[in-house]
Amino acid sequence: MTAPSPSRAPSARQDELLELAYRYVLVHGLADMSLRPLAKAIGSSPRVLLFLYGSKDNLIRALLDRARADELAAIEAFKEAGSPADLIDSALQVWDWLAAADHRHLLGLWVEAYGRSLVDPGGPWGRFADQTVQDWLGLLAGRQPRARRRGQAGAAERTAVLAVLRGAMLDLLATGDTDRTTGAVTLVLRCMPAANPPATERST
Repeated sequence: MTAPSPSRAPSARQDELLELAYRYVLVHGLADMSLRPLAKAIGSSPRVLLFLYGSKDNLIRALLDRARADELAAIEAFKEAGSPADLIDSALQVWDWLAAADHRHLLGLWVEAYGRSLVDPGGPWGRFADQTVQDWLGLLAGRQPRARRRGQAGAAERTAVLAVLRGAMLDLLATGDTDRTTGAVTLVLRCMPAANPPATERST
């Protein structure tokens, strides 16, 4: 079957089906996704999905783009929030968002896509892991003093912060223990040097 032209704008029906498919994979995951049960669940057919996307891999890419859109919307919301917080306070705000119960399905999908992009970089998962790392590092860099963010020490600080958040997120998804993981995140972040930068950097 011929894939639709890349220049053709998505129809309202295609947008609707993509959103329904996205809600489906948030619950059921992407790894073992089969077109037949997916199509049945969203009121379509495998034939229609293949016509719209050309292949299952293209549909997976579209679903990953949709997941990343949610990620970027969250990042943009942090950027537009009132008075900008510093690196540590911003990281704690990000953790509050990650720990929210209504984000569990989304985070589970991110973890699945992240892992698959590492073991199958040539597949539809592509550069998902690298992209999501860079997205969040970009947010954290914007919360550092200008001089600090440009140096190796600043890069190491925001990388460490992201590692803490990602590790605690995996723990939370595995155990559901919000209190313990939140306590650990707060303890580690508040002990980091970035939490008490030199006065010269705070005023930069």
